[in-house]
Amino acid sequence: MASRSASPEEDLSCPFCREESEERCNLHNEKLKLFCLDDKQPICVVCQTSRKHKNHNCCPIDETAQHQKEELQTFLKPLQEKLEVFNKVKQTCDQTVKHIKNKAQHTEMVIKKDFQKLHQFLREEEEVRIAVLREEEEQKSQVMKEKIEEMSREISSLSDTIRALEEELRAEDISFLKNYKAIVRRTQCTLPDPQLVSGSLIDAAKHLGNLQFRVWEKMQGIVKYSPVTLDPNTAHLGLVLSENLTIVECTNEKQQLPDNPERFDYYAWVLGSEGFNSGTHSWDVEVGNNTFWSLGVMEKSVQRKGAVNTGHWRFWHFKGKYGAFSPPESTSVLRVAKKPKRIRVQLDWDRGALSFSDPDENTCLHTITHTFTERVFPYLGSYCKLSPLRIVPAKTSVKVQHS
Repeated sequence: MASRSASPEEDLSCPFCREESEERCNLHNEKLKLFCLDDKQPICVVCQTSRKHKNHNCCPIDETAQHQKEELQTFLKPLQEKLEVFNKVKQTCDQTVKHIKNKAQHTEMVIKKDFQKLHQFLREEEEVRIAVLREEEEQKSQVMKEKIEEMSREISSLSDTIRALEEELRAEDISFLKNYKAIVRRTQCTLPDPQLVSGSLIDAAKHLGNLQFRVWEKMQGIVKYSPVTLDPNTAHLGLVLSENLTIVECTNEKQQLPDNPERFDYYAWVLGSEGFNSGTHSWDVEVGNNTFWSLGVMEKSVQRKGAVNTGHWRFWHFKGKYGAFSPPESTSVLRVAKKPKRIRVQLDWDRGALSFSDPDENTCLHTITHTFTERVFPYLGSYCKLSPLRIVPAKTSVKVQHS
């Protein structure tokens, strides 16, 4: 029977008791029981008395190993914590990759749906305009047909008269003279000269003049403009946005969304997608029967994780009470005579004024003054499931300016 060679791991232990063999000193063949702290190496008791290690600090191997293991343990915990952080971030990145794909597919679907509406509008508008053109064609063709029929009758009558006269001119003199008076009466045609019909052609200018502009102008009836578009990447997990990103509602269902740096994780807030660092801006928010909401503006640099105490200015409503917050001042409770259904937010960045009013009652509810120094974004917060918050579409108009 062929002998089996022992593996390196097997050579390190006794084949009977399986106790690990102890390493020995290469110089003295003694067991390595000490550790030279100066030279950082294991030594035997003979080495300790040698010239090389004389007067060196030495400790038993097991004590040194235990001490250094404890020291190494202190390095292990931060590394384990660092590994946990990396795993958590990687998990978020993996989730983000899936979210990117899902969000892209959903956004593509919404884009197609919106364009289908526009295509449907254009198809219907095309059909209507072609129908109007066909109606005009049929009407004017009918007028011309009637005119042609009338002209044909007159031409036929005149042709008959001409043939009769030509026959009289060929008649005998006596017969001609006898019928002369009658012949003269027939020659005295009382028909007016025929006239061409005015406006008989297709009014191409009416159908084609500024066609695309007029269709686009009519499209204003179905196309809505929102002064604020909400940014879903900033929305708290407890908020759900509508497909057109103008409505936000509170939900108990925890959404599977990436914990990206832009997203709020403490307050149920969402930012607008466009910020302002100059000029005047206004938007209306329909609050309806929502009992817990806040509206205002927020600086872009505000932290999104944890509590936020600075960098935002707001007007709020909670269980019948209204108030305003303007750091570093504390929250102030305000008296509001009539519960508003809509809140108008007006920002004058240059003058440092943020006003809140009831557009239905035409009353100012509160004005915050502050010298803004950076770009601010509209923000909405909702903690009530009774009624969503909705950005009210702005009224639009088409203005033609002649140069």
